[in-house]
Amino acid sequence: MNMHHTTQQLQPAVNTDSRLYRAAADLLARADIHLNGDAAWDMQLRKPGVPERAFASGNLGLGEAYMDGDWDAGQLDEFFAHLLRARLGDEVKPVRLAFHALTARLFNLQSERRAWMVGKEHYDLGNEFYAAMLDPRMTYTCGYWKEANSLAEAQEAKLDLVCRKLRLEPGMRVLDIGCGWGSFMRYAAEKYGVHCVGVTISKEQAEYARGLPGGENLDFRLQDYRDMHERFDRIVSIGMFEHVGHKNHRTYMEVAHRCLDDDGLFLLHTIGKNKRQSTSDPWIDKYIFPNGDLPSIGQIGDAMDDLFVAEDLHNFGADYDKTLMAWHANFEQAWPRFADQLGERFRRMWSYYLLSCAGAFRARDLQLWQWVLSKQGVLGGYERIS
Repeated sequence: MNMHHTTQQLQPAVNTDSRLYRAAADLLARADIHLNGDAAWDMQLRKPGVPERAFASGNLGLGEAYMDGDWDAGQLDEFFAHLLRARLGDEVKPVRLAFHALTARLFNLQSERRAWMVGKEHYDLGNEFYAAMLDPRMTYTCGYWKEANSLAEAQEAKLDLVCRKLRLEPGMRVLDIGCGWGSFMRYAAEKYGVHCVGVTISKEQAEYARGLPGGENLDFRLQDYRDMHERFDRIVSIGMFEHVGHKNHRTYMEVAHRCLDDDGLFLLHTIGKNKRQSTSDPWIDKYIFPNGDLPSIGQIGDAMDDLFVAEDLHNFGADYDKTLMAWHANFEQAWPRFADQLGERFRRMWSYYLLSCAGAFRARDLQLWQWVLSKQGVLGGYERIS
């Protein structure tokens, strides 16, 4: 596409003399982003009103304008990496989003009744759709790229890293809280000879996981984690804590504590945020993960206070950038198969989700943590595995 030619054709429709246009241009310039500029990360305005929507509704307005085709960027991931690295989000605080923040702070948006919403609205999009985007094991969490050259290698490396950190041994009984399509359980059973119980709130995930061959030592359950009362040698939770909600963090840790043997280990793999007092992104909340709530280190510390010893904390958030870009490449390649069913607006929404998140991890605005926890402390100390 000739970006210059397109911009010249559409430029008259955008009021470059408006106060909000100039304010947006000045703000973005601080992140080396220019309206209708030549860089791959510059913002190309296609229709009027984009600065107004962004200033009125923050990322909710910006994201909806992108979904509507009102603006583009040659590299959306780099647009967000620049935007977030410059901390421009701190400059735009729309009044109309104050209710969103207040609601998240006051109410339990992840109650047992509401917790099922994310399974129905996000994870139940269809197994065929996710199979086209993810690795062969259907692992919808951050890969470990230390020595990996492909998405499949990165995901297997992550699964093996978790198994080694948990010190799995044949015959152990393992609980997977938020088991997804069962990639960890299946890998751990195959490679380490353990028996696994997994809980998920996604009907599609549970049916898919149960339907695969070789599940003799695997028990997939469609249920809320709060209903678990059995004891296990090990507990793992990979990419589920982001849905728990700060009002339920303590309850979650209490469930893990009661279900873990006294000499057991618990590995918690979660995306995290840098600032405790912040609310979920309103666009992500509306279109991607209903009621999501990223934890801070302080909030996780509060939740496990006097329940667990933090044996190890490993941050490899930069690897999520690579993982998301690999998912996006797969999504783009597979899109012709889903175009008629899902439509162009969905394509733009999904690209915005994957690429904005990649930019956030690239800017180090988001983190990926693996915590290894024990109930009483590992005698002699826990040896870091990487």
